[in-house]
Amino acid sequence: MSMRARQKIRAPRRGLPANGGTNDFELNWKTLSGSLSRIHTKDASELSFEQLYRNGYTIVLIQRADELYDRTKQLEKEWLCGEVQRRVIAGISPSLLLAKEVVDVQDQATERREAGERFLSVLKEVWDDHQTCMKMITDVLMYMFIVEKDRIMSQKKVSIYSAAMALFRDNVLRASMPSSDNISVADVLKSTTLFMIQLERSGHMIDRTLVHHCVKMLEGLYETETEEESTKLYLTSFEPDYLEASAAFYRAEGKRLLETVDAATFCAVVYDRIAEEKERCSYTVSNLSESKIKEILDNELIRNNLAEVINFEGTGVRVMLDQDRINNLSKIFALSARVDPKKNHLTAAVSKRIVEMGNEINAASFALAQTSAPSKSSAPDAGQKKDKEKEKEKPVNQVTSSAIKWVDDILALKNKFDDIWKNAFDSDQVLQSAITTSFSSFINSTPRSSEFLSLFFDENLKKGIKGKTENEVDSLLENGITLLRYIKDKDRFEAYYKKHLSRRLLMKRSMSMDAERQMISKMKMEVGNQFTQRLEAMFRDMTISEDLTSSYKNYVREQGDPDQKRLELDINVLTSTMWPMEIMSNTKDGQIELPCIAPKEVETVKQSFEKFYLNKHSGRKLAWQHSMGTADIKATFHRSNGKVQRHELNVSTYAMIILLLFNNLSADESLTFEDIQARTRIPDNDLIRNLQSLAVAPKTRVLKKEPMSRDVKPTDKFYFNNDFQSQFLKVRIGVVSGGANKVENQDQRKETEEKMNNERGGSIEAAIVRIMKQRKKLTHTNLISEVLSQLSARFVPDVNMVKRRIESLIDREYLERVAEEPPTYGYVA
Repeated sequence: MSMRARQKIRAPRRGLPANGGTNDFELNWKTLSGSLSRIHTKDASELSFEQLYRNGYTIVLIQRADELYDRTKQLEKEWLCGEVQRRVIAGISPSLLLAKEVVDVQDQATERREAGERFLSVLKEVWDDHQTCMKMITDVLMYMFIVEKDRIMSQKKVSIYSAAMALFRDNVLRASMPSSDNISVADVLKSTTLFMIQLERSGHMIDRTLVHHCVKMLEGLYETETEEESTKLYLTSFEPDYLEASAAFYRAEGKRLLETVDAATFCAVVYDRIAEEKERCSYTVSNLSESKIKEILDNELIRNNLAEVINFEGTGVRVMLDQDRINNLSKIFALSARVDPKKNHLTAAVSKRIVEMGNEINAASFALAQTSAPSKSSAPDAGQKKDKEKEKEKPVNQVTSSAIKWVDDILALKNKFDDIWKNAFDSDQVLQSAITTSFSSFINSTPRSSEFLSLFFDENLKKGIKGKTENEVDSLLENGITLLRYIKDKDRFEAYYKKHLSRRLLMKRSMSMDAERQMISKMKMEVGNQFTQRLEAMFRDMTISEDLTSSYKNYVREQGDPDQKRLELDINVLTSTMWPMEIMSNTKDGQIELPCIAPKEVETVKQSFEKFYLNKHSGRKLAWQHSMGTADIKATFHRSNGKVQRHELNVSTYAMIILLLFNNLSADESLTFEDIQARTRIPDNDLIRNLQSLAVAPKTRVLKKEPMSRDVKPTDKFYFNNDFQSQFLKVRIGVVSGGANKVENQDQRKETEEKMNNERGGSIEAAIVRIMKQRKKLTHTNLISEVLSQLSARFVPDVNMVKRRIESLIDREYLERVAEEPPTYGYVA
């Protein structure tokens, strides 16, 4: 199917006048100019636009298009300079001329607003009329541009519409006021518009549509006839002053708010201003300025004042954190994130408050421990009331409870800030890092943090999980692991945890072995396999010992032991390198202690087990740890009234050895402290504590002490107490103030520090050798850096200690110096 060619506008085929068209041009232009004027005066209802089009068409045919273009421009200029300019200037009242600069909006606001609205209405009307008329005129002269477009463009002429817009700019907006050559209509427009905007910002009602229309006029006019986007009058002549006035307004607004409102109100006002300005750009001014106004708000109202708002005394972030004002904190966070990706001021304030609150917890715990320290004064006599004795026992428990309270308080603080971080800080990673660092800072600022955390686990795994569901136990352990993440010296925590775990395992005080293993599993996931190797080895020893005990009992039965009163033995064989040193050590103050002397019946069982064990494991050596054992013994009490009472006593191994000494004594015979020590070789401290348990503790006085006092002296005498009474058949006699699950005193802590330093020294040397064996040669600085990096997961090494260990390895020829500048070490194979 063939396509028809597009129809073109063609001139009617008629002959041209012989005189070259001069008369036709003047005749047609006279008709055209008169009609164009009638269009401007809104008297075009009777005009024939088809005829006008033909007039313009005829002028183009006779090659007079340029002259038509120029005369049309001149006609428009005369119209704008005459009638339009007079109308606009007449609409400007004297109050607007005085208001060229933006002044106090409260000063005659109503009068100036009304005058401004009248002026803007006139300007809007003449601008709308001008646009409407020029569209009609452009249509009338359309053929001029259809035919002559290329030639007009080559002469760098714009359309008659664009030219008319430029004429409006030059002859209306830039027209000088009769009273002052320095003030133009555009100046009055700008000052009036800025005044209206400032009125609205101050809470007054304005005609937003009218202002917006005049701003749109500025967007539709350009500095040049080429009409490039960057040359819009709005951008070149209005926006700079608009932004400057906005900056000044919000600068003053910020200062005013700082002086008159609290932090929460400041944030609320800022949020309102942000919403207002966004709406203002859409409905009053121009969206072209939205991003720039946002920057002004960010700079003048937020960034310049944020630090002061955050640190407001009595209403700032500190108070918001203390009172859990999530909504206010959320606003502070959003404003901070808006102007500072790193949120420096907010993170500093949050970190400071966390450290302060943490230090308060540390101080409270220390104060509780200090006020609860046991008194060294002698205890009351036996005749005093029981509540006096309870009062004497209470401080030791309070010292331990201070450690538990320390952990509970920190966990409560952690939960508080986790909630704030999630709900107010939008789970922000920068804030999370700051919170983590702050908790780590105050937790590691106290040397007791590792010990306290271990005591927390110890108390809960012994009795704290009783009655709890599996989920509750898991949550409790997870809370403890959370604090473990913050502790830098994890090797110190490991030492305390091993000590407390060993007591729980050997004394069978753990509430749940499943919970114990769950705890080890969580620690392995958190700090690695190396951290839990020894702890897992302790559990393996306990499992192997159960099988070993069972095998030994079978061995005894097979031997057919004739002794019917033979002691039954449940044995725990411990690997010496895996258990705490204080348990496995047989030294005190550097001196080797002689082994405890056990009664004959006990010694027989010991020798029997040694023979059984060494037959199975030749080459090994057993060292008996009486301090860690317990015994169940049957005791018979002959009352003075002739009655006989029997009880089953659960006591420590030392207490069993002490009680067996009284088997061969009559009721009136006694043993002194020195006698018992000589016959048993029990260490002084352990002997005192066990005697206190047997003779001083009110409910477990199986022995009588003369004279009766809390302190045990070398000359004190001890008798078997046949008058002992208890409502229970089975009586458990614990060892008083054992210290295994108590807070260490200063001497014990000093001893622990020395052990930790020795262990750390070995770890540092191992890391140095490991690194140098791999690298062969390394500078001093790089070696120090790599050692610190490798060991940071377990503890924070002291740089001076690392230097001393390097020197020690050089002296022992593991390393050598290969250069002085910079100091460099080499590995000696």
